[in-house]
Amino acid sequence: MKKVFLFAGISALLLSSCGNKQTQPKADDGTVMGYARIELKADLSRFSENDRKMMGYLCDAADIMNDLFWKQAFTGDKDQLLSAIKNDTLRKFAEINYGPWDRLDGNKPFLNGYVQKPLGANFYPGEMTSEEFDALKDPDKTSLYTMIRRDDKGKLHVIWYHDFFKEEITQAAALLDSAAALATDAGFKNYLTKRAEALRTDQYYESDLAWMDAKTSDIDFVIGPIENYEDAMYGYKAAYESFLLIKDPEWSAKLAKYSALLPDLQKELPVDGKYKAEMPGTDSDLNVYDVILYRGDCNAGGKTIAINLPNDERVHIQKGTRKLQLKNAMQAKFDKILMPISEIVMNPEQQKMVDFNSFFENVTFHEVAHGLGVKNTINGQGTVRSALMETYTTIEEAKADIMGLYIVDQLYKKGEMSGTSVENNYITFFAGIFRSVRFGAASAHGKANMLCFNWMKDNGAFSRSEDGIYTVDLEKMKAATVSMMAQILKFQAEGDYEGVKKWIEEKSVISPELQQDLDRIAAADIAKDIYFVQGKSVLGL
Repeated sequence: MKKVFLFAGISALLLSSCGNKQTQPKADDGTVMGYARIELKADLSRFSENDRKMMGYLCDAADIMNDLFWKQAFTGDKDQLLSAIKNDTLRKFAEINYGPWDRLDGNKPFLNGYVQKPLGANFYPGEMTSEEFDALKDPDKTSLYTMIRRDDKGKLHVIWYHDFFKEEITQAAALLDSAAALATDAGFKNYLTKRAEALRTDQYYESDLAWMDAKTSDIDFVIGPIENYEDAMYGYKAAYESFLLIKDPEWSAKLAKYSALLPDLQKELPVDGKYKAEMPGTDSDLNVYDVILYRGDCNAGGKTIAINLPNDERVHIQKGTRKLQLKNAMQAKFDKILMPISEIVMNPEQQKMVDFNSFFENVTFHEVAHGLGVKNTINGQGTVRSALMETYTTIEEAKADIMGLYIVDQLYKKGEMSGTSVENNYITFFAGIFRSVRFGAASAHGKANMLCFNWMKDNGAFSRSEDGIYTVDLEKMKAATVSMMAQILKFQAEGDYEGVKKWIEEKSVISPELQQDLDRIAAADIAKDIYFVQGKSVLGL
Protein backbone atom coordinates (compact mmCIF):
# COMPACT_ATOMS: atom_id res chain seq x y z
CA MET A 1 0.00 0.00 0.00
CA LYS A 2 1.15 3.52 -0.75
CA LYS A 3 2.03 5.93 1.99
CA VAL A 4 0.29 9.31 1.91
CA PHE A 5 2.37 12.48 1.85
CA LEU A 6 0.89 15.96 2.23
CA PHE A 7 2.42 18.90 0.40
CA ALA A 8 2.90 21.87 2.71
CA GLY A 9 3.80 25.51 2.56
CA ILE A 10 2.28 26.47 -0.78
CA SER A 11 0.98 30.01 -0.44
CA ALA A 12 -2.37 31.15 -1.83
CA LEU A 13 -2.51 32.70 -5.27
CA LEU A 14 -3.70 36.29 -5.58
CA LEU A 15 -4.79 37.58 -8.96
CA SER A 16 -3.65 40.96 -10.12
CA SER A 17 -6.30 43.32 -11.45
CA CYS A 18 -6.42 43.30 -15.22
CA GLY A 19 -8.75 42.77 -18.11
CA ASN A 20 -12.45 42.63 -17.36
CA LYS A 21 -12.44 42.93 -13.60
CA GLN A 22 -16.14 42.10 -13.45
CA THR A 23 -15.31 38.49 -14.20
CA GLN A 24 -11.83 38.24 -12.75
CA PRO A 25 -11.49 35.12 -10.59
CA LYS A 26 -11.13 36.07 -6.95
CA ALA A 27 -8.34 34.30 -5.06
CA ASP A 28 -8.82 33.35 -1.44
CA ASP A 29 -6.36 32.01 1.10
CA GLY A 30 -5.80 28.28 0.95
CA THR A 31 -4.14 25.74 -1.26
CA VAL A 32 -4.79 22.03 -1.55
CA MET A 33 -1.68 19.97 -2.19
CA GLY A 34 -0.35 22.16 -4.98
CA TYR A 35 -3.65 23.66 -6.19
CA ALA A 36 -4.43 27.32 -5.50
CA ARG A 37 -8.00 28.15 -4.52
CA ILE A 38 -9.80 30.54 -6.89
CA GLU A 39 -13.37 31.72 -6.48
CA LEU A 40 -15.09 31.95 -9.86
CA LYS A 41 -17.17 35.05 -9.31
CA ALA A 42 -18.65 37.30 -11.94
CA ASP A 43 -20.73 40.45 -12.13
CA LEU A 44 -23.75 39.31 -14.15
CA SER A 45 -25.62 42.61 -13.87
CA ARG A 46 -25.44 43.22 -17.64
CA PHE A 47 -27.60 40.15 -18.20
CA SER A 48 -31.39 40.17 -17.96
CA GLU A 49 -33.38 38.29 -15.36
CA ASN A 50 -34.35 35.89 -18.16
CA ASP A 51 -30.69 35.29 -18.99
CA ARG A 52 -29.85 34.65 -15.37
CA LYS A 53 -32.66 32.14 -15.03
CA MET A 54 -31.37 30.41 -18.16
CA MET A 55 -27.87 30.31 -16.65
CA GLY A 56 -29.35 28.60 -13.60
CA TYR A 57 -30.75 25.80 -15.75
CA LEU A 58 -27.38 25.48 -17.49
CA CYS A 59 -25.55 25.25 -14.17
CA ASP A 60 -27.87 22.43 -13.11
CA ALA A 61 -27.24 20.56 -16.35
CA ALA A 62 -23.49 21.07 -15.88
CA ASP A 63 -23.70 19.57 -12.39
CA ILE A 64 -25.17 16.42 -13.92
CA MET A 65 -22.18 16.22 -16.27
CA ASN A 66 -20.00 16.43 -13.19
CA ASP A 67 -21.76 13.42 -11.66
CA LEU A 68 -21.48 11.47 -14.91
CA PHE A 69 -17.76 12.16 -15.17
CA TRP A 70 -17.27 10.78 -11.66
CA LYS A 71 -18.91 7.56 -12.85
CA GLN A 72 -16.66 7.40 -15.91
CA ALA A 73 -13.42 8.26 -14.14
CA PHE A 74 -13.73 6.40 -10.84
CA THR A 75 -14.28 2.69 -10.59
CA GLY A 76 -15.89 2.79 -7.12
CA ASP A 77 -18.61 4.72 -5.33
CA LYS A 78 -17.94 8.46 -5.08
CA ASP A 79 -19.86 9.02 -1.85
CA GLN A 80 -18.22 6.08 -0.10
CA LEU A 81 -14.79 7.29 -1.17
CA LEU A 82 -15.28 10.85 0.08
CA SER A 83 -17.06 9.95 3.32
CA ALA A 84 -14.24 7.56 4.26
CA ILE A 85 -11.62 10.34 4.04
CA LYS A 86 -11.47 12.05 7.43
CA ASN A 87 -8.73 14.54 6.53
CA ASP A 88 -10.32 17.65 4.99
CA THR A 89 -7.33 18.39 2.76
CA LEU A 90 -7.20 14.88 1.36
CA ARG A 91 -10.95 14.88 0.78
CA LYS A 92 -10.72 18.11 -1.22
CA PHE A 93 -7.75 16.68 -3.11
CA ALA A 94 -9.85 13.63 -4.03
CA GLU A 95 -12.60 15.95 -5.27
CA ILE A 96 -10.12 17.88 -7.41
CA ASN A 97 -8.80 14.62 -8.91
CA TYR A 98 -12.18 12.89 -9.20
CA GLY A 99 -10.79 9.88 -7.38
CA PRO A 100 -7.82 8.68 -5.30
CA TRP A 101 -5.25 9.18 -8.07
CA ASP A 102 -3.06 12.28 -8.47
CA ARG A 103 -3.59 13.50 -12.03
CA LEU A 104 -0.50 15.71 -11.94
CA ASP A 105 1.74 12.89 -10.73
CA GLY A 106 1.17 10.15 -13.26
CA ASN A 107 -2.16 9.09 -11.70
CA LYS A 108 -0.38 7.58 -8.72
CA PRO A 109 -2.66 6.71 -5.79
CA PHE A 110 -2.46 9.07 -2.82
CA LEU A 111 -4.73 7.02 -0.54
CA ASN A 112 -4.03 3.71 1.13
CA GLY A 113 -5.74 0.73 -0.43
CA TYR A 114 -5.59 1.86 -4.05
CA VAL A 115 -3.29 0.71 -6.84
CA GLN A 116 -2.50 2.55 -10.08
CA LYS A 117 -5.52 3.95 -11.88
CA PRO A 118 -6.86 1.61 -14.61
CA LEU A 119 -5.82 2.85 -18.04
CA GLY A 120 -9.38 2.47 -19.25
CA ALA A 121 -10.78 4.33 -16.22
CA ASN A 122 -14.34 3.00 -15.79
CA PHE A 123 -15.18 2.82 -19.49
CA TYR A 124 -14.27 -0.88 -19.62
CA PRO A 125 -14.45 -3.78 -17.14
CA GLY A 126 -11.36 -3.57 -14.97
CA GLU A 127 -10.17 -7.09 -15.72
CA MET A 128 -10.82 -6.90 -19.47
CA THR A 129 -7.93 -8.08 -21.65
CA SER A 130 -6.99 -6.66 -25.03
CA GLU A 131 -7.65 -10.09 -26.54
CA GLU A 132 -11.23 -10.00 -25.25
CA PHE A 133 -11.77 -6.53 -26.63
CA ASP A 134 -10.31 -7.46 -30.00
CA ALA A 135 -12.61 -10.50 -30.14
CA LEU A 136 -15.74 -8.41 -29.52
CA LYS A 137 -17.42 -8.11 -32.92
CA ASP A 138 -19.68 -5.13 -32.24
CA PRO A 139 -18.54 -2.20 -34.48
CA ASP A 140 -19.83 0.27 -31.86
CA LYS A 141 -17.19 -0.87 -29.38
CA THR A 142 -14.88 1.90 -30.61
CA SER A 143 -17.52 4.62 -30.53
CA LEU A 144 -16.79 7.68 -28.44
CA TYR A 145 -20.17 7.24 -26.77
CA THR A 146 -20.35 3.62 -25.57
CA MET A 147 -19.50 1.83 -22.35
CA ILE A 148 -18.12 -1.71 -22.43
CA ARG A 149 -19.64 -4.06 -19.86
CA ARG A 150 -20.18 -7.77 -19.21
CA ASP A 151 -23.53 -9.46 -19.61
CA ASP A 152 -24.95 -12.11 -17.26
CA LYS A 153 -22.75 -14.73 -18.88
CA GLY A 154 -19.59 -12.68 -18.50
CA LYS A 155 -19.36 -11.77 -22.17
CA LEU A 156 -18.42 -8.24 -23.22
CA HIS A 157 -21.14 -6.11 -24.73
CA VAL A 158 -21.66 -2.49 -25.76
CA ILE A 159 -24.05 -0.01 -24.10
CA TRP A 160 -24.66 3.48 -25.49
CA TYR A 161 -24.14 6.32 -23.02
CA HIS A 162 -27.75 7.48 -23.35
CA ASP A 163 -28.89 4.04 -22.20
CA PHE A 164 -26.22 3.44 -19.57
CA PHE A 165 -26.80 6.89 -17.98
CA LYS A 166 -30.47 7.14 -18.97
CA GLU A 167 -31.80 8.79 -15.80
CA GLU A 168 -29.15 11.50 -15.67
CA ILE A 169 -29.25 12.15 -19.41
CA THR A 170 -33.02 12.54 -19.34
CA GLN A 171 -32.71 15.15 -16.59
CA ALA A 172 -29.89 17.05 -18.31
CA ALA A 173 -31.69 17.14 -21.66
CA ALA A 174 -34.84 18.48 -20.00
CA LEU A 175 -32.81 21.27 -18.39
CA LEU A 176 -31.40 22.22 -21.79
CA ASP A 177 -34.91 22.34 -23.19
CA SER A 178 -35.92 24.68 -20.34
CA ALA A 179 -32.87 26.87 -21.00
CA ALA A 180 -33.62 26.94 -24.74
CA ALA A 181 -37.14 28.21 -24.02
CA LEU A 182 -35.58 31.25 -22.32
CA ALA A 183 -32.80 31.93 -24.84
CA THR A 184 -33.23 35.14 -26.86
CA ASP A 185 -30.35 34.56 -29.28
CA ALA A 186 -31.75 32.44 -32.13
CA GLY A 187 -28.52 30.58 -32.81
CA PHE A 188 -27.96 29.75 -29.15
CA LYS A 189 -31.60 28.63 -28.75
CA ASN A 190 -31.24 26.29 -31.74
CA TYR A 191 -27.99 24.87 -30.36
CA LEU A 192 -29.46 24.15 -26.93
CA THR A 193 -32.45 22.40 -28.49
CA LYS A 194 -30.28 20.26 -30.75
CA ARG A 195 -27.81 19.53 -27.95
CA ALA A 196 -30.61 18.26 -25.75
CA GLU A 197 -31.57 15.82 -28.49
CA ALA A 198 -27.92 14.85 -28.97
CA LEU A 199 -27.63 13.92 -25.29
CA ARG A 200 -30.70 11.70 -25.69
CA THR A 201 -29.38 9.92 -28.80
CA ASP A 202 -25.55 10.20 -28.75
CA GLN A 203 -25.76 11.72 -32.23
CA TYR A 204 -23.81 14.97 -31.91
CA TYR A 205 -23.11 16.05 -35.47
CA GLU A 206 -26.16 18.28 -35.97
CA SER A 207 -25.71 19.97 -32.59
CA ASP A 208 -22.03 20.52 -33.37
CA LEU A 209 -23.02 22.29 -36.58
CA ALA A 210 -25.59 24.33 -34.66
CA TRP A 211 -22.95 25.34 -32.11
CA MET A 212 -20.74 26.55 -34.95
CA ASP A 213 -23.57 28.94 -35.88
CA ALA A 214 -24.19 30.10 -32.28
CA LYS A 215 -21.49 32.74 -32.27
CA THR A 216 -23.47 35.89 -31.59
CA SER A 217 -24.63 35.04 -28.07
CA ASP A 218 -22.90 36.71 -25.13
CA ILE A 219 -23.58 33.52 -23.16
CA ASP A 220 -22.08 30.22 -24.29
CA PHE A 221 -22.33 26.69 -22.99
CA VAL A 222 -20.35 23.57 -23.77
CA ILE A 223 -21.86 20.27 -22.66
CA GLY A 224 -21.56 16.58 -23.44
CA PRO A 225 -19.05 13.76 -23.81
CA ILE A 226 -16.25 15.55 -25.63
CA GLU A 227 -12.57 14.78 -25.01
CA ASN A 228 -11.04 11.29 -24.92
CA TYR A 229 -8.05 11.96 -22.63
CA GLU A 230 -9.59 9.95 -19.80
CA ASP A 231 -9.46 6.74 -21.84
CA ALA A 232 -5.73 6.04 -21.62
CA MET A 233 -6.22 2.44 -22.79
CA TYR A 234 -7.45 3.05 -26.33
CA GLY A 235 -8.38 6.72 -26.54
CA TYR A 236 -11.82 5.72 -27.82
CA LYS A 237 -14.17 6.98 -25.11
CA ALA A 238 -15.32 10.56 -24.59
CA ALA A 239 -15.80 11.98 -21.10
CA TYR A 240 -18.61 14.23 -19.93
CA GLU A 241 -17.85 17.87 -19.16
CA SER A 242 -19.34 21.35 -19.27
CA PHE A 243 -18.28 25.00 -19.40
CA LEU A 244 -20.45 28.08 -18.84
CA LEU A 245 -18.96 31.18 -20.48
CA ILE A 246 -19.64 34.88 -20.97
CA LYS A 247 -18.11 36.77 -23.89
CA ASP A 248 -15.52 39.53 -23.60
CA PRO A 249 -16.55 41.72 -26.57
CA GLU A 250 -13.48 43.98 -26.54
CA TRP A 251 -10.90 41.20 -26.67
CA SER A 252 -13.01 39.18 -29.10
CA ALA A 253 -13.01 42.05 -31.58
CA LYS A 254 -9.21 42.02 -31.61
CA LEU A 255 -9.09 38.39 -32.73
CA ALA A 256 -11.97 38.30 -35.22
CA LYS A 257 -9.80 38.99 -38.28
CA TYR A 258 -7.64 35.88 -37.89
CA SER A 259 -10.33 33.31 -38.78
CA ALA A 260 -10.31 34.40 -42.42
CA LEU A 261 -6.59 33.66 -42.64
CA LEU A 262 -6.88 29.92 -41.92
CA PRO A 263 -6.91 28.64 -45.53
CA ASP A 264 -3.79 30.65 -46.39
CA LEU A 265 -2.03 29.52 -43.24
CA GLN A 266 -2.79 25.91 -44.20
CA LYS A 267 -1.50 26.35 -47.75
CA GLU A 268 1.71 27.95 -46.53
CA LEU A 269 2.71 25.26 -44.02
CA PRO A 270 6.32 24.34 -44.90
CA VAL A 271 5.63 20.65 -45.56
CA ASP A 272 4.97 18.40 -48.55
CA GLY A 273 1.65 19.19 -50.22
CA LYS A 274 0.17 15.78 -49.40
CA TYR A 275 0.46 16.59 -45.70
CA LYS A 276 -1.68 19.72 -46.01
CA ALA A 277 -4.12 18.91 -48.81
CA GLU A 278 -7.22 19.27 -46.63
CA MET A 279 -8.60 22.78 -46.42
CA PRO A 280 -10.07 23.97 -43.13
CA GLY A 281 -13.55 25.48 -43.12
CA THR A 282 -13.69 29.26 -43.20
CA ASP A 283 -16.63 29.56 -40.82
CA SER A 284 -14.34 29.32 -37.82
CA ASP A 285 -14.74 31.45 -34.74
CA LEU A 286 -12.06 33.06 -32.60
CA ASN A 287 -13.46 34.73 -29.50
CA VAL A 288 -12.50 35.57 -25.93
CA TYR A 289 -14.58 34.59 -22.91
CA ASP A 290 -14.49 34.58 -19.15
CA VAL A 291 -15.35 31.17 -17.84
CA ILE A 292 -17.75 31.10 -14.88
CA LEU A 293 -18.25 27.35 -14.43
CA TYR A 294 -16.15 24.23 -15.03
CA ARG A 295 -17.70 20.79 -14.48
CA GLY A 296 -16.63 17.24 -15.21
CA ASP A 297 -13.60 16.33 -17.30
CA CYS A 298 -12.42 19.93 -17.83
CA ASN A 299 -12.46 20.45 -14.06
CA ALA A 300 -10.30 17.42 -13.23
CA GLY A 301 -6.71 18.15 -12.23
CA GLY A 302 -5.12 20.83 -14.41
CA LYS A 303 -7.65 23.30 -15.75
CA THR A 304 -8.34 24.08 -19.39
CA ILE A 305 -7.55 27.66 -20.45
CA ALA A 306 -8.78 27.48 -24.05
CA ILE A 307 -11.31 25.48 -26.04
CA ASN A 308 -11.09 24.31 -29.65
CA LEU A 309 -14.25 22.45 -30.66
CA PRO A 310 -16.02 20.52 -32.08
CA ASN A 311 -13.68 17.53 -32.40
CA ASP A 312 -15.62 15.99 -35.30
CA GLU A 313 -13.39 16.02 -38.38
CA ARG A 314 -16.47 16.37 -40.63
CA VAL A 315 -17.32 19.66 -38.94
CA HIS A 316 -13.71 20.86 -39.28
CA ILE A 317 -13.82 20.43 -43.04
CA GLN A 318 -17.33 21.81 -43.49
CA LYS A 319 -17.28 24.75 -41.08
CA GLY A 320 -14.00 24.76 -39.16
CA THR A 321 -13.92 25.06 -35.39
CA ARG A 322 -14.66 27.57 -32.68
CA LYS A 323 -11.65 28.64 -30.65
CA LEU A 324 -12.63 30.10 -27.31
CA GLN A 325 -9.94 31.72 -25.18
CA LEU A 326 -10.70 31.66 -21.44
CA LYS A 327 -8.98 34.88 -20.54
CA ASN A 328 -9.65 35.09 -16.81
CA ALA A 329 -8.37 31.56 -16.18
CA MET A 330 -5.44 32.19 -18.51
CA GLN A 331 -4.47 35.36 -16.66
CA ALA A 332 -4.66 33.53 -13.33
CA LYS A 333 -2.24 30.84 -14.45
CA PHE A 334 0.14 33.32 -16.05
CA ASP A 335 0.38 35.67 -13.09
CA LYS A 336 0.73 33.12 -10.37
CA ILE A 337 2.34 30.11 -12.04
CA LEU A 338 4.13 30.89 -15.30
CA MET A 339 5.65 34.23 -14.35
CA PRO A 340 7.20 33.08 -11.05
CA ILE A 341 8.49 29.91 -12.74
CA SER A 342 10.20 31.98 -15.42
CA GLU A 343 11.94 34.02 -12.72
CA ILE A 344 13.52 30.83 -11.39
CA VAL A 345 14.66 29.10 -14.59
CA MET A 346 15.19 31.74 -17.30
CA ASN A 347 18.19 33.88 -18.13
CA PRO A 348 17.32 37.27 -16.49
CA GLU A 349 17.64 39.18 -19.75
CA GLN A 350 15.34 36.78 -21.59
CA GLN A 351 13.00 36.53 -18.62
CA LYS A 352 12.10 40.17 -19.20
CA MET A 353 10.57 39.05 -22.52
CA VAL A 354 8.02 36.80 -20.81
CA ASP A 355 4.66 38.61 -20.95
CA PHE A 356 0.94 37.87 -20.79
CA ASN A 357 0.12 39.09 -24.31
CA SER A 358 2.60 36.60 -25.76
CA PHE A 359 1.21 33.84 -23.55
CA PHE A 360 -2.31 34.73 -24.68
CA GLU A 361 -1.26 34.70 -28.35
CA ASN A 362 0.56 31.38 -28.00
CA VAL A 363 -2.46 29.73 -26.38
CA THR A 364 -4.82 31.29 -28.95
CA PHE A 365 -2.88 30.01 -31.93
CA HIS A 366 -2.36 26.64 -30.27
CA GLU A 367 -6.13 26.34 -30.63
CA VAL A 368 -6.04 27.66 -34.20
CA ALA A 369 -3.43 25.02 -35.03
CA HIS A 370 -5.76 22.21 -33.98
CA GLY A 371 -7.85 23.07 -37.05
CA LEU A 372 -4.90 22.88 -39.47
CA GLY A 373 -2.85 20.00 -40.81
CA VAL A 374 -4.65 16.75 -41.63
CA LYS A 375 -7.68 15.03 -40.10
CA ASN A 376 -7.61 11.94 -42.34
CA THR A 377 -4.67 9.71 -43.18
CA ILE A 378 -3.40 9.70 -46.75
CA ASN A 379 -3.02 5.91 -46.95
CA GLY A 380 -6.50 4.65 -46.25
CA GLN A 381 -6.22 4.15 -42.48
CA GLY A 382 -9.19 6.38 -41.74
CA THR A 383 -8.99 9.41 -39.49
CA VAL A 384 -5.75 10.37 -37.79
CA ARG A 385 -7.53 9.99 -34.45
CA SER A 386 -8.53 6.38 -35.13
CA ALA A 387 -5.18 5.42 -36.68
CA LEU A 388 -3.11 6.73 -33.78
CA MET A 389 -5.47 5.47 -31.05
CA GLU A 390 -4.26 6.31 -27.53
CA THR A 391 -1.21 8.21 -28.84
CA TYR A 392 -3.40 10.68 -30.72
CA THR A 393 -4.08 13.17 -27.95
CA THR A 394 -0.41 13.59 -27.05
CA ILE A 395 0.79 14.03 -30.63
CA GLU A 396 -2.11 16.35 -31.48
CA GLU A 397 -1.32 18.55 -28.48
CA ALA A 398 2.35 18.63 -29.49
CA LYS A 399 1.31 19.61 -33.02
CA ALA A 400 -0.86 22.44 -31.73
CA ASP A 401 1.90 23.66 -29.41
CA ILE A 402 4.56 23.86 -32.05
CA MET A 403 2.38 24.85 -35.02
CA GLY A 404 0.73 27.59 -32.97
CA LEU A 405 4.13 29.15 -32.34
CA TYR A 406 4.99 28.87 -36.04
CA ILE A 407 1.70 30.60 -36.98
CA VAL A 408 2.43 33.51 -34.65
CA ASP A 409 5.83 33.91 -36.33
CA GLN A 410 4.19 33.93 -39.78
CA LEU A 411 1.58 36.49 -38.73
CA TYR A 412 4.31 38.83 -37.52
CA LYS A 413 6.08 38.44 -40.85
CA LYS A 414 2.84 39.22 -42.70
CA GLY A 415 2.29 42.34 -40.60
CA GLU A 416 -0.94 40.88 -39.18
CA MET A 417 0.33 41.08 -35.60
CA SER A 418 2.02 44.02 -34.00
CA GLY A 419 2.89 43.02 -30.45
CA THR A 420 6.17 43.80 -28.73
CA SER A 421 8.23 41.24 -30.64
CA VAL A 422 7.82 37.70 -31.92
CA GLU A 423 10.90 36.85 -29.87
CA ASN A 424 8.75 37.40 -26.78
CA ASN A 425 6.44 34.65 -28.02
CA TYR A 426 9.30 32.18 -28.37
CA ILE A 427 10.74 32.98 -24.94
CA THR A 428 7.31 32.89 -23.30
CA PHE A 429 6.57 29.58 -25.02
CA PHE A 430 9.80 28.07 -23.76
CA ALA A 431 9.21 29.28 -20.21
CA GLY A 432 5.68 27.87 -20.42
CA ILE A 433 7.05 24.37 -20.97
CA PHE A 434 8.17 24.30 -17.34
CA ARG A 435 4.60 24.99 -16.27
CA SER A 436 3.03 22.29 -18.41
CA VAL A 437 5.52 19.46 -17.85
CA ARG A 438 4.54 19.59 -14.19
CA PHE A 439 1.17 18.13 -15.27
CA GLY A 440 2.92 14.76 -15.26
CA ALA A 441 3.11 11.64 -17.39
CA ALA A 442 -0.65 11.02 -17.22
CA SER A 443 -1.38 14.29 -19.02
CA ALA A 444 -1.38 14.50 -22.82
CA HIS A 445 -0.41 18.17 -22.49
CA GLY A 446 2.48 17.35 -20.15
CA LYS A 447 3.84 14.66 -22.46
CA ALA A 448 3.40 16.94 -25.47
CA ASN A 449 5.45 19.65 -23.80
CA MET A 450 8.20 17.15 -23.03
CA LEU A 451 8.30 16.18 -26.71
CA CYS A 452 8.77 19.88 -27.51
CA PHE A 453 11.40 20.35 -24.82
CA ASN A 454 13.46 17.33 -25.90
CA TRP A 455 13.19 18.22 -29.60
CA MET A 456 14.48 21.70 -28.78
CA LYS A 457 17.27 20.20 -26.70
CA ASP A 458 18.32 17.75 -29.43
CA ASN A 459 18.40 20.63 -31.93
CA GLY A 460 20.48 22.96 -29.76
CA ALA A 461 17.67 25.47 -29.27
CA PHE A 462 18.71 26.29 -25.70
CA SER A 463 21.53 25.95 -23.25
CA ARG A 464 21.46 25.30 -19.51
CA SER A 465 23.98 26.62 -17.03
CA GLU A 466 25.32 24.51 -14.17
CA ASP A 467 22.93 26.22 -11.78
CA GLY A 468 19.89 25.48 -13.93
CA ILE A 469 19.42 28.77 -15.80
CA TYR A 470 18.19 28.44 -19.39
CA THR A 471 19.07 30.62 -22.38
CA VAL A 472 17.23 30.22 -25.69
CA ASP A 473 19.01 30.40 -29.05
CA LEU A 474 16.21 32.07 -31.01
CA GLU A 475 17.33 31.15 -34.51
CA LYS A 476 17.84 27.49 -33.62
CA MET A 477 14.50 27.44 -31.81
CA LYS A 478 12.75 28.80 -34.89
CA ALA A 479 14.38 26.13 -37.07
CA ALA A 480 13.50 23.40 -34.56
CA THR A 481 9.89 24.58 -34.57
CA VAL A 482 9.62 24.04 -38.31
CA SER A 483 11.35 20.64 -38.31
CA MET A 484 9.25 19.31 -35.42
CA MET A 485 6.05 20.47 -37.07
CA ALA A 486 7.02 18.68 -40.29
CA GLN A 487 7.75 15.45 -38.41
CA ILE A 488 4.41 15.51 -36.59
CA LEU A 489 2.39 16.18 -39.75
CA LYS A 490 4.14 13.28 -41.47
CA PHE A 491 3.36 10.97 -38.54
CA GLN A 492 -0.28 12.03 -38.55
CA ALA A 493 -0.87 11.93 -42.31
CA GLU A 494 0.67 8.46 -42.56
CA GLY A 495 -1.12 7.18 -39.45
CA ASP A 496 2.24 5.95 -38.15
CA TYR A 497 1.10 4.51 -34.83
CA GLU A 498 4.32 2.62 -34.10
CA GLY A 499 6.49 5.63 -34.93
CA VAL A 500 4.45 7.95 -32.71
CA LYS A 501 4.33 5.42 -29.87
CA LYS A 502 8.11 4.96 -29.98
CA TRP A 503 8.71 8.71 -30.05
CA ILE A 504 6.45 9.31 -27.06
CA GLU A 505 8.02 6.49 -25.09
CA GLU A 506 11.53 7.77 -25.73
CA LYS A 507 11.08 11.54 -25.73
CA SER A 508 8.24 12.40 -23.35
CA VAL A 509 10.37 11.56 -20.33
CA ILE A 510 11.81 14.00 -17.82
CA SER A 511 15.59 13.79 -17.47
CA PRO A 512 17.25 13.86 -14.03
CA GLU A 513 18.67 17.29 -14.91
CA LEU A 514 15.25 18.73 -15.72
CA GLN A 515 13.80 17.08 -12.63
CA GLN A 516 16.29 19.05 -10.53
CA ASP A 517 14.90 22.25 -12.01
CA LEU A 518 11.32 21.15 -11.42
CA ASP A 519 12.27 20.36 -7.83
CA ARG A 520 13.57 23.92 -7.45
CA ILE A 521 10.24 25.20 -8.72
CA ALA A 522 8.36 22.98 -6.27
CA ALA A 523 10.59 24.15 -3.41
CA ALA A 524 9.60 27.74 -4.22
CA ASP A 525 5.98 26.91 -3.29
CA ILE A 526 4.63 27.71 -6.74
CA ALA A 527 1.30 25.98 -7.27
CA LYS A 528 0.98 23.41 -10.03
CA ASP A 529 -2.49 24.51 -10.94
CA ILE A 530 -5.72 26.03 -9.64
CA TYR A 531 -9.03 24.73 -8.37
CA PHE A 532 -12.32 26.55 -8.21
CA VAL A 533 -14.93 27.42 -5.68
CA GLN A 534 -17.83 27.74 -8.10
CA GLY A 535 -21.47 27.19 -8.86
CA LYS A 536 -24.88 28.88 -8.66
CA SER A 537 -24.43 30.13 -5.10
CA VAL A 538 -21.08 31.74 -5.93
CA LEU A 539 -22.59 33.39 -9.03
CA GLY A 540 -25.69 34.51 -7.16
CA LEU A 541 -28.03 32.55 -9.44
